[in-house]
Amino acid sequence: MLCQICQNSTISFFSASLSKRYFYCYTCEFISLDPSFIVNLEREKAQYENHHNSLENEGYVKMFEDFMDLFWDELPHKEVNALDFGSGPTPVLGELLKRRGATVDCYDKFYQPQTIFKNKTYDLITSTEVFEHLENPYQTLEMLTHCLKPNGIIAIMTLFHPNDTELFIKWWYPRDPTHISFFTCKTLKVLGEKCSLKISREDGKRVVVFQKRSDT
Repeated sequence: MLCQICQNSTISFFSASLSKRYFYCYTCEFISLDPSFIVNLEREKAQYENHHNSLENEGYVKMFEDFMDLFWDELPHKEVNALDFGSGPTPVLGELLKRRGATVDCYDKFYQPQTIFKNKTYDLITSTEVFEHLENPYQTLEMLTHCLKPNGIIAIMTLFHPNDTELFIKWWYPRDPTHISFFTCKTLKVLGEKCSLKISREDGKRVVVFQKRSDT
């Protein structure tokens, strides 16, 4: 099977503890779940219903405040027009962006499914804890890039995998049945380059901040 990010060859490995097969790309370090193991939409939504995050959760809010601090000073101006892509049942990040003065659209395929972002462009697009759920992350990032103004920012949060198949099998992240795509910073760099995006900031753990080239 070819890697859907860089189109190079992958190797497959099976996790007996998870009873699932994965594909790993040595070139860009992308790991993807064998499509035959992907859960259906009903099961996926049921998993999300277990999430109970809110503005009252101080740790959750601080995570987002730290996330925003990584890129806020890089925005082209302070009158920010933003899209929170994959906002979840409670759009905490969207509310925090509004508190910083941004105008915010929210989209979530289950909870706010109206594609409000079509035919619009944004200074900032955020996507937190979303890309690990995507069957085709390249297609999604390419679509989001078309919604981004020149020099605009796309900030992605997804926990980076350990880049070792044995450690990956022991890792807690794949145990969520809705997590099907796994990245390192290198994976996201390759993915961004395909979409004319360059990395401006990254934290080495879970966040990459892309900037769109001004000539695209």
